[in-house]
Amino acid sequence: MKRLLGLLFLLCSLSLQAGNYARLYRNLPATLSEPRAPRIPSRRVALTDFGAVGDGVTDNTEAFRRAIAALSKKGGHLDVPAGIFLTGPIVLESRIDLHLERGAVIMMTPDRAAFWDKDSTKMVPGISADDCTDISITGEGTIDGNGRWWRAVKRNKVSDEEWKAFRRMGGTVADCGKLWYPYDLDHADNVAEGYKAQEKLRTHLIRLTDCERVLVGGVTLQNAPKFHLVPQRCRQVIIDGVTVRCPWNAQNGDGIDLMQSKDVLVTRCTVDVGDDGICLKAGAGQAALEAGPTARVLVCDNTVYHAHGGFVIGSEFSGGMEDIVVVRNLFSGTDTGLRFKSGSGRGGKTSNIFVSDIVMTDISGEAIIFETTYVNVSVGEAGDHDFSGTFLPDFSGIRIKNVTCREARTAISAHGDPSTIHDNLVEDSVFFYSEKGLDADDPGMVTLRGVKLQTY
Repeated sequence: MKRLLGLLFLLCSLSLQAGNYARLYRNLPATLSEPRAPRIPSRRVALTDFGAVGDGVTDNTEAFRRAIAALSKKGGHLDVPAGIFLTGPIVLESRIDLHLERGAVIMMTPDRAAFWDKDSTKMVPGISADDCTDISITGEGTIDGNGRWWRAVKRNKVSDEEWKAFRRMGGTVADCGKLWYPYDLDHADNVAEGYKAQEKLRTHLIRLTDCERVLVGGVTLQNAPKFHLVPQRCRQVIIDGVTVRCPWNAQNGDGIDLMQSKDVLVTRCTVDVGDDGICLKAGAGQAALEAGPTARVLVCDNTVYHAHGGFVIGSEFSGGMEDIVVVRNLFSGTDTGLRFKSGSGRGGKTSNIFVSDIVMTDISGEAIIFETTYVNVSVGEAGDHDFSGTFLPDFSGIRIKNVTCREARTAISAHGDPSTIHDNLVEDSVFFYSEKGLDADDPGMVTLRGVKLQTY
């Protein structure tokens, strides 16, 4: 009976997630398509039936592989019960739902060598799917990337006690004591020659590539080695009710990164991370241009706490951004609220970007920022920007309205060459700032209409 009730609850929740979105697509300022939910057969198997043990010690990599293989021909649901299931990489197949019950934790092993792909000389993600249709990750459980075994740490971003805790792991202190790298750890082998080389091998927690009809719903994603959730060149994607969290100072700890994906809904998510919160990217250079834009995306009814930006476009978007609607989101305690960032060699063109009904509180930097002088560098390295290269960004035609912001250091900022930021509009909004109202390199970058800028 208990299992039957659980099944009925799951079917109910999946039904709500999969079919209750039409109302979100009414009266939008851009023509968007409601994504289709994955079609998962009703068959169910339990991970423990394949030898898994949720004791936080047993390696369950092979149990996950066998369970997914058993489901791969006909599809179905792989149920992960309460417990801590330590594992290496998990590779999903088409028509499979990875379902985490309440109290279930899938934890990535601290053995970083387990993620090494000898064929590509790169690291594979914790959970991945390539060229699949109808896949989902659902439930009330947690997927933990064990990121402290991967991420470098800046001394000025941690307390004395935290710094001592990292030093107790072993590791390597560099740059005159300003950085700690998880290299030469006491209880983990290195996976590269040198701490800088190893730093560049950090992998994503979940990466789904070239997949169609994807649902990620209800789960908590935390402590990724790098980004937490990355749909890359996917189509028909629903991300609903997901919690993403990691330490506020986690290097490159992005929450949700959409890369050249189309027909995407991100709704009712809670994000509290170390880097960008909800971020749209579209690759860099000619290959990205050929792959096409990130397009037809609706980001609504989400809450972002700490992040470098609540909603972000960039830094790389050479493929372009088309038909993006961002509405009814709360950003509380982010470094910046709306962040449009890029630089030479990484830029593309924006088209039909609409942002409205945004509430912001306690923004430590800019409520809205356009920056085309952005340089992406690895931790511990330096870089410079110029406007002489190719694939320059073109942030233009972005419409922002009905923003309410209480407390930002700067209300609206725009920095870069005027040819890369122009013809953008902010209207019918109120900003309470502490230092600067409008800080723009050129008056043509951003037009204000019906905007109230107020300070102490």
